[in-house]
Amino acid sequence: MDYSSEDDFDNYIQERINVQRRISTRKVIRDFQNPFDYYSANEFKSRYRFSKDIVLNILLPLINADLLKVTSRGLPVPPIYQLLVALRFYSSGSFQIITGDLIKVSQPTVSRIVKRVSYLFCLKMQRFVKFSSNLETIKEQFYSIGSFPGIIGAIDRTHIPIQNPGGSYAEVFRNRKKYFSINVQIVCGPDLQIYDIVADRPGSVHDNRIFQASTLKRKMEQGIIDGILLGDSGYGCQKYLLTPVLQPETVSEENYNKAHIKTRNTVERTIGVWKRIFPCLSKKLATNLTTTCHIIVATSVLYNICRSHGIVEEIDDIGYTTTTRQNIRNTQAYNREGLLFRRLFITRHF
Repeated sequence: MDYSSEDDFDNYIQERINVQRRISTRKVIRDFQNPFDYYSANEFKSRYRFSKDIVLNILLPLINADLLKVTSRGLPVPPIYQLLVALRFYSSGSFQIITGDLIKVSQPTVSRIVKRVSYLFCLKMQRFVKFSSNLETIKEQFYSIGSFPGIIGAIDRTHIPIQNPGGSYAEVFRNRKKYFSINVQIVCGPDLQIYDIVADRPGSVHDNRIFQASTLKRKMEQGIIDGILLGDSGYGCQKYLLTPVLQPETVSEENYNKAHIKTRNTVERTIGVWKRIFPCLSKKLATNLTTTCHIIVATSVLYNICRSHGIVEEIDDIGYTTTTRQNIRNTQAYNREGLLFRRLFITRHF
């Protein structure tokens, strides 16, 4: 480049120095529009599933310190906005919706945020997803539902659809309805709280096999958790897991089945409300398998927080009944000791 004089060259150098100075001193600010100010209380809750107060004072403190530890280059997303991005994904299941939302971030950034926040909420599972410390009260609450004694939880499974994971083991994730999924085991209480969750089994794995390999089964066998679970005919009948009588022959067995259906319906309702609050669970999750499992567990943690703070969505019908499913899933794994215990249980209580 030619300069007509030494002064022109000096001016050029000074201009470049000023440019670099402005770059080095510019503020690291993203173009965010504050959802807390923009949305009304109802609009905010509809989009993020929690009130502004709970997001700021309950959810953010759970993960804020860990999010601050993450090193971010360029223009970092503040922890509160990372939390809102993840909550928006859980309530919509769409990366595209979030990228067009108030918080202007790219789709890859949204994906990384959802992965990070989901993992952090997974770490809180033992704190929020657990059996009540007062099992006697739980038994009384279950008894008030269908006059079924000794119950501490209702167990069932639900399939969370996913995209084809690819690889040599992809077909293991194809369930009996011919779509790819994660088979998730849920145990709930009388107030529709989630007490236990197993969220890392492929869709082709049978319900009973998931329970047989679970930590919950070991704890019940060892008496660490004292009580009875109610499951449908997809499970093997055990002393601590009672299933319905497939072909009742006496009035007592019919009464037992009626009480069983009425009491176990809590887990059907729990799964329905859980998916209703977090629609991402009903859509094909396109994240990798590890992140998908973390998302499922993270939403169970958030669901229990919802219930503990009275944030629930009532639903009238979740599309199926326990009776219908028993007729379809006539695959009960028989256990002589369990069947004998059930016969004596029916004689004693029904």
